[in-house]
Amino acid sequence: MQPREKSPLSNGIRGRCPRCGEGKLFRGFLKLAPRCDVCGLDYGFADPADGPAFFAMSAMAFPIVGFALWFDAAHEPPWWVHLVTTLPLLVVICAAPLRPLKGWLVCSQYFYKAEEGHLILADAKDEAGGNNLGGSPALDAEAQPGRKKDPS
Repeated sequence: MQPREKSPLSNGIRGRCPRCGEGKLFRGFLKLAPRCDVCGLDYGFADPADGPAFFAMSAMAFPIVGFALWFDAAHEPPWWVHLVTTLPLLVVICAAPLRPLKGWLVCSQYFYKAEEGHLILADAKDEAGGNNLGGSPALDAEAQPGRKKDPS
């Protein structure tokens, strides 16, 4: 079977392999499978960390808090009513997008060949002679204790 890459968004939302688009990405609700059961891609590269939870809570918490404030202002319910209405609504609405978001982030990591960042040491200068962030040699010397500034 020839791999046919689709967009990371499409494969991620469907919970499919980022390489072939056919195999399952998940073994449980949020547990990644060890590898694709169709093309054999090892999912060991994937590390979405807390990204899905952050995006879900950031996007979904605002409407729920708005609802809770409106509900409280309009009906003035006792606190326990919020526990049986607003809290379960918050949990369900934040948990629902976790799997598609996690799938999208994993597929994006594969598609864009994301990997852990690496620190570039000060001795590895760019071609212009400045630091690796595009600064001047004088700024580079200021950033490193013990180095003298360029007199020019």
